[in-house]
Amino acid sequence: MNKVLLSFLAGSLVALTTAAEAETIRVAGNFATEHSSSLAMQVFKEELEKATGGDIKVDVFPAQQLGGAAENVQAVKLGAVEIIWVGSAYLSRTVPDLAAISLPFQFADRAEAFAVVDGPVGEAIDTKLADEGMLSLGYMELGFRQLTNNVRPVASIGDIEGLKIRLQPNETHLATFRALGANPIAMDVKELYSALEQGVIDGQENPFSIIDVAGYAEVQKHVSNTNHFFDFISVVANRRGFEAMAPEKQEAIRAAMAKAIAYQRDLAAEQDAAALSKLVADGMIYTEVSPEFAAALRETTAPVAAEAKAKLSEEVAALLGTGTVGQ
Repeated sequence: MNKVLLSFLAGSLVALTTAAEAETIRVAGNFATEHSSSLAMQVFKEELEKATGGDIKVDVFPAQQLGGAAENVQAVKLGAVEIIWVGSAYLSRTVPDLAAISLPFQFADRAEAFAVVDGPVGEAIDTKLADEGMLSLGYMELGFRQLTNNVRPVASIGDIEGLKIRLQPNETHLATFRALGANPIAMDVKELYSALEQGVIDGQENPFSIIDVAGYAEVQKHVSNTNHFFDFISVVANRRGFEAMAPEKQEAIRAAMAKAIAYQRDLAAEQDAAALSKLVADGMIYTEVSPEFAAALRETTAPVAAEAKAKLSEEVAALLGTGTVGQ
């Protein structure tokens, strides 16, 4: 009996010691639990805990469990949480050079978009994030953003005029919709559903997959494939906390996040392709954007893109160049 008791106590002591030595990383986001980015963070959790043998424990908080997007940004800057995943627009007021990847009608497809954020432009932006105390761990896909509203089908620029549209707090995004004649309103996503439901605003813009998982088909009637921005999800860590970790743990975090981001990009493309059909099945009225309408959108918003590019730092502007990326 004594041997059994001693064995139990020894095992308990080992377990307590292991738990005490394990570091806990809190990872917060505002995306729905079913969204590809939230699922990817579960991949990150599994990969990192496996790679470190439990030396690092990951607690994932999706769906605004630790606050809205703006609150999460402040939390990671202060070190109240270790890592967040958030729409890049919520970081643009801290790092204005993020406008380099937020120009209207900038990218033809996903491949072009990721070539920019995974290349020198993304690296330059990451340096500026680090200067603000946030360490970039990579970019997920938020995707091409589409317009919904409760007033009318959108088949021309005239149909956009006067609509009260919720946008993310990104100055280029807001200026784009002003140029189109809308009344854009910056609003945190945590307030969006109720604002639509109560008729405080007429519409919003998001990728098809977000419109689906957020349930906006319940409170919105019309949807069009405007593709006005391609948007990213930034994954950032508190720089001071990350750099205080042992080098092997930093490397393990980066490797696990790289796997999670690759998983998310593939899943996001699949979800987006399927989401429009589901939205229509749920009762939304789909109006496809004609080539003529798309050309008019690009032409009308070209001055906004030019103005945004003119405000970039010399370094990022030179990297972005005057080629095919952006108007």
